[in-house]
Amino acid sequence: MSRYLYNVNVVRLVGVREDALSVDEVRAAVADPGAGGIVLFAGAVRDEDNDQRVTGLSYTAHPSAEAELKRVAEQVAEKFPVTAIAAVHRVGDLEIGDLAVVVAVSCPHRAEAFEACRALIDELKASVPIWKHQRFADGSSEWVGSA
Repeated sequence: MSRYLYNVNVVRLVGVREDALSVDEVRAAVADPGAGGIVLFAGAVRDEDNDQRVTGLSYTAHPSAEAELKRVAEQVAEKFPVTAIAAVHRVGDLEIGDLAVVVAVSCPHRAEAFEACRALIDELKASVPIWKHQRFADGSSEWVGSA
């Protein structure tokens, strides 16, 4: 894949927060007159995982999580013709339906924006040190890898 000249203004929003996430905030962060394609992914807490009913969960982040999230965003911006990129992840106790993560990428064209957004969420989940603790209806719980 090609390497693109990284512009420091490309990563416009990165955060790890306890407050509720805003799709509008993330979308606004990547809006740009040069962007023909904007792709946004919002990950919500679902009520089921591996055939078990989920009643709630909490996310815990390592102190380096925000810096690692920024590194991941910068890495994606180097691999794709990104106009702007944003990523926020929630920590703390979340309920069913709450947003856990919102990421967005804008690019000159839609195909590039889809590819870059998928790379962003996949790499975030693979490498940013955020861990999920799920609670189930039967009283059991489990820790799940990163983000």
